[in-house]
Amino acid sequence: MFAKFEHLSTKRLELESRLSDPALMSRRDEYQKIAREHAHVVKMDDLYHDFRRAGEELAASEEMLAAESDAEMLAMIKEDIADLHQKRQQMEQDLKVLLLPPNPNDAKNILLEIRAGTGGDEAALFAADLFRMYSRFAEAQGWKIEILSSNPIGIGGFKEIIALIKGKKVFSKLKYESGVHRVQRVPETETQGRIHTSAVTVAVLPEVEDVELNIRPDELRFDIFRSSGPGGQSVNTTDSAVRITHLPTGMIVTCQDEKSQHKNKESALRVLRARLLDKFEQERHDKISAQRKSQVGSGDRSERIRTYNFPQGRVSDHRINLTIYKIDDIMMGKLDEIIDPLISHYQAEALKNIQ
Repeated sequence: MFAKFEHLSTKRLELESRLSDPALMSRRDEYQKIAREHAHVVKMDDLYHDFRRAGEELAASEEMLAAESDAEMLAMIKEDIADLHQKRQQMEQDLKVLLLPPNPNDAKNILLEIRAGTGGDEAALFAADLFRMYSRFAEAQGWKIEILSSNPIGIGGFKEIIALIKGKKVFSKLKYESGVHRVQRVPETETQGRIHTSAVTVAVLPEVEDVELNIRPDELRFDIFRSSGPGGQSVNTTDSAVRITHLPTGMIVTCQDEKSQHKNKESALRVLRARLLDKFEQERHDKISAQRKSQVGSGDRSERIRTYNFPQGRVSDHRINLTIYKIDDIMMGKLDEIIDPLISHYQAEALKNIQ
């Protein structure tokens, strides 16, 4: 495995030379691609040098151990050797993770889609709770949130809400949140104290640039109409709502939150591009082997991934058999205790295929 790291220094210098080429600066997309590759190579190269240095220190300590006779010094050397072994094992694990094929979407912004499922108004209320949860997590990460489309109900919930989340490596953090989120609690409207079970679906889609997906103008139909539902002054007074139909697939996206028809059109196109790319990736995903599926996660939008049980104060992620009795913290956006184990789990699954 480590032979793959031997030529990193040469690759690093080659990429630095290309980045210093003034002609490359004018080709923005290519420059960003090379810059990302350079950052990845630098990270691997630096870690590999640290790994080798730790190996040299370990060899020197083992030589000292063989030559030393003083009991106190022997104890100190043995302690150093144990520390170096532990450090090398962690570095080796980190190097293996860096060898995993990078997900090209990991550095992207995302479109977060949350929809109420079974459960009526209670599901819509929980959709709003999940949106607040992800919003708080995003704020803690320093990300920015922009609501693109929403379908609110009168009591404070959402039948559907779609938001753009911008920031550093948003998709890499939230990509395992897609699926069915189940809630068990006593609804505010329940008079007899009975626990209800409702469901909300979450989809995390990487934001798509125009150049990534070739959509011809003649494949789209635009319909303009008046906004409807609860809202501000522009509702039912201006023709600002936009519905886009992608004719080849029949996919329909509607946006009406903005007063400006132009902004609604822009938001609808963002959502449409993301959904189309996700649809094409899902179709490819369905064709790949079970081995590959274990590397990337199930990717199944219909999979029940998590249960939020309010009476017992617990949150359970069914994919990794993780249960946390901190539901108030989780709903406040403190998601690291769930997200980090998920990332580690799927990395471990993928590492099984690294030789």
